Amino acid sequence: MAGTVAAVARQDQQPVGRVESVILIAELRNFTRMSEMLEPDRVLGLVDQFFDCAAQALAQHDGHVMAVHNDSLVAAFRDAPPPDLALAAVRAAQGLFGKFDAMALAWERDYGLRTALSLGVHRGEAVYGQAGPAERREDVVFGDCVSIAERLVHRARAGELVLSDAIMAVLPVANLELDAEPLPPLELHSRPSMRIYGVLRDERLDFTMPS
Repeated sequence: MAGTVAAVARQDQQPVGRVESVILIAELRNFTRMSEMLEPDRVLGLVDQFFDCAAQALAQHDGHVMAVHNDSLVAAFRDAPPPDLALAAVRAAQGLFGKFDAMALAWERDYGLRTALSLGVHRGEAVYGQAGPAERREDVVFGDCVSIAERLVHRARAGELVLSDAIMAVLPVANLELDAEPLPPLELHSRPSMRIYGVLRDERLDFTMPS
């Protein structure tokens, strides 16, 4: 699988090389429909509201926003033992779901459309540094770890969190409420499939327009 690069301009961060990390990717669902119906300035204001909400939830658990792309966000947790990184990422995910629920209710009330958040979390080595055109170099996180986290968020249904076996293997379960269920394995090219787990919703969210 080709590696994925995530980048955001952050002048305070220096290149740190290859680091054991937990990558979290958050993706808004059904926001494209909202963006097609609302005025552009309103769309940008709402997505900024989401990114601010996500950054606050991540910062509470030492997560760093590494990139934003359309209606998705890439965050990294590092510089701690793997169990601490996994726990921080899961708690950040739970906090983000809690913060987003209130936001989604307000958006539905004000604009008549439902939105949801989906998350994917994976652990592995990632390469940090700077890359890009000479006139626009940015801090980046690169690697298979990012690619797999992206695959996981694509496996998540609206409102769900999907975790890799690498997360579950080190996650301290004491004092952590996490009702994660095994999912069909993630099939990977030229290597063994990966066990994954989901914190699932009982029912799929309905994004159809009201009659």
